[in-house]
Amino acid sequence: MAIEGLTIIGETINDSVPSTHKLFEATDIEGLLALAKMQDEAGAGYIDVNVGPRSPDFMADLVRQIQGVTSKPLSIDTPDPAIAKAGLEAYDLDRAGGLKPVLNSISPLRMEMFDLYSICPFKPILLISEQMVGGQAGPCHTAEQTYEAAKAMAATARGVGGGIPNDDLIFDPGIAPVGSDSEGNLKRLVQAAGTIHADPDFAGVHMSVGLSNFTVMLPSKTSDGSLVKGPLESAFLTKTVPLGLDMIIGSVKRKYELLDAAHPAMQCIDDILKMDDGFEAIMRVRDFYA
Repeated sequence: MAIEGLTIIGETINDSVPSTHKLFEATDIEGLLALAKMQDEAGAGYIDVNVGPRSPDFMADLVRQIQGVTSKPLSIDTPDPAIAKAGLEAYDLDRAGGLKPVLNSISPLRMEMFDLYSICPFKPILLISEQMVGGQAGPCHTAEQTYEAAKAMAATARGVGGGIPNDDLIFDPGIAPVGSDSEGNLKRLVQAAGTIHADPDFAGVHMSVGLSNFTVMLPSKTSDGSLVKGPLESAFLTKTVPLGLDMIIGSVKRKYELLDAAHPAMQCIDDILKMDDGFEAIMRVRDFYA
């Protein structure tokens, strides 16, 4: 690993990835298994499994087949409780060396997913980018709201199955595309991560984001051919890894690394974090590309 202590949940077996969607549509199981083996060999700590809108039986069968070609633990990735249940029922703890699967993800509107813990203990990804207001879920707009959401989700998790320990909790503070971040999401995320990391009640918890979302819709290169998505993602990690972000749903093909403060991508991120105007932040990303 280029960044010590950073665990990658391999993102490729996901129906929302266009090339993988084609494999799903063609029921090309061998192609999907090849993706699992590739990510295993490239160093993924977990293999994400997201079958989209397909049936619970399809999820169960795919979990069994993937575990037939890799001993890496899996991330059961679905908002559908029935599909999640099927994946957890099919999961073989022994095949994964006793390592629990990740369940991605539980939000304030999907608290019933905790009921699945009795089927197979898991490490929940807890969405703390949302909060309950007046009985309804809404987005967290500030770092303080994100921190309070973390406390509420953790309190519920600690009451499940004898208490899910801190080391099994994974907070997802929510990451937005930096190229269209007009509401200061990056600043909220970084400040919230720092607050959570400093709270002794959260000692040992993990933090994770879907890192590819950070640079989605941005060009891969500048006009002179320089690669920029990777450096921007690495700049984000350089800021957040010291604040406790130690897991990502990401690509094993990316070269994630900690950057020097003088790196242009770091300067871009530093400038954005100092800005109060969302439009100026977006323009700063545009300047970075220029």
